[in-house]
Amino acid sequence: MRPPFHFPDDLITLQSEWQQTYAELAQTPAGAGTTALRRRLIALSGNLCTHPYWAAPTAWRAGGVELRSTARTHIP
Repeated sequence: MRPPFHFPDDLITLQSEWQQTYAELAQTPAGAGTTALRRRLIALSGNLCTHPYWAAPTAWRAGGVELRSTARTHIP
């Protein structure tokens, strides 16, 4: 059994913003000006992947799923 993860609030907020942006992009019809949403998603992805929390080599594999689940229930 793995210990529970304790994610920093800013990391949870980043993941929540990523999920919301992804959902908005999925709902936007093609050709309806998705460039801004795609650019935001790319920027958020970069911020998520380079967050100091993931400094350990296996941290993303160990905590990625739990972070996405935590972010779904997080209310900013």
